[in-house]
Amino acid sequence: MTAQLDHTIVHSSDRFASARFLTGLLGEPEPGAYGPFATVPLGNGVTIDYADSIVDRDRIVMQHLAFLVSEDEFDGIFSRIVERGLPYWGGPEHQEPQQINHRHHGRGVYVDDPDGHSIEFITHPYVKEE
Repeated sequence: MTAQLDHTIVHSSDRFASARFLTGLLGEPEPGAYGPFATVPLGNGVTIDYADSIVDRDRIVMQHLAFLVSEDEFDGIFSRIVERGLPYWGGPEHQEPQQINHRHHGRGVYVDDPDGHSIEFITHPYVKEE
């Protein structure tokens, strides 16, 4: 298959606040603007496009975004999470509060963005069990 993900749209209560939350953790510059979106470009050419939701914040459906990062990038991201006093978890359902995990031959951490979207940072792709 030759299909590649180009972009995904994430609904938010404030597109630039949500995009800045992500770029801030990643240590990247300010998000861009493209039409009604605040855009966060990623290293593989994919963009995360944040859109202001046309529904109430309470009706925004949570999404899960997982980012594969290097060990050095993880160190930087994790230090920014701690510096900001953000709650974080070692598990996807808020298990292991204020811990990182060491699953799949790497490290991982989960944090919620301002709208409750689950953001995961991992240093190694998931190992598929045969």
